[in-house]
Amino acid sequence: MSLSPLPQVMLEPLVRAALLEDLGRAGDLTTDAIVPTDRRATMVLAARQPGVIAGLDIATLAFRLLDPATEIKVDRPDGSAVFAGEVIATIRGSARALLTSERTALNFLCHLSGVATATASIVEAVRGHKAKIVCTRKTTPGLRAVEKYAVRAGGGANHRFGLDDAVLIKDNHIAIAGDIRTAIERARASVGHLVKIEVEVDTLEQLDIALGVRVDAVLLDNMSVDQLRQAVAMVDGRAITEASGRVTPATAPSIAATGVDLISIGWLTHSAPVLDIGLDTVVAAG
Repeated sequence: MSLSPLPQVMLEPLVRAALLEDLGRAGDLTTDAIVPTDRRATMVLAARQPGVIAGLDIATLAFRLLDPATEIKVDRPDGSAVFAGEVIATIRGSARALLTSERTALNFLCHLSGVATATASIVEAVRGHKAKIVCTRKTTPGLRAVEKYAVRAGGGANHRFGLDDAVLIKDNHIAIAGDIRTAIERARASVGHLVKIEVEVDTLEQLDIALGVRVDAVLLDNMSVDQLRQAVAMVDGRAITEASGRVTPATAPSIAATGVDLISIGWLTHSAPVLDIGLDTVVAAG
């Protein structure tokens, strides 16, 4: 899998904000009182449970912002599957800097690795089917780019990054427009020729209308497996089919077996459990 890293210019504002939130007005009172300024340490990031790693760049940036001379050796890069007890990376630098930035680094790394791990579990569940697992805009405010990166690290793909990526006509748009046909026609008349249009449908009747007006993709929302199978047959390759609603590792295989192109899952980014990762001291030197 090819996983392109996010540029530091995107990551640094997030890490700086998190460090400032933790340091408050007086800095790290505990570490500054206990640890001499010249003390150096070697620590390891180690997995406490099996999973998939994501977020090493943003995590290690927390260490380097407090000590630019920090040395980092990565053993298991983003996208790697790890087992409990496995060393992910070795960190050498100012003991004060490592201790002060520990929680910020782990908050990012554990959360993003949790997203990647959850994604990998669904990707594995649908292996053998053509359906891709994609995330949504249900992301933590301010963390969308890194959470969607973590989905890619877990083997998934991304839906829209924002409202300006594409047109997605949902139930409230349709309610205000009056009907699906009017909503699609207004969108088609308004956006540029490179902008794709997707419409959310709840019934096969709505799907039939949407296909008659020509759309690029249809979001088949909360449909049963039987309805999804019928919907895929109706579409017959004329649009991308996306299934959404109540998807779990247990239900994903039957949804994928209907022949849909995409399965979108909001909880991958907004509710995935963290992956337990620790920062352990190996050597503390004077």
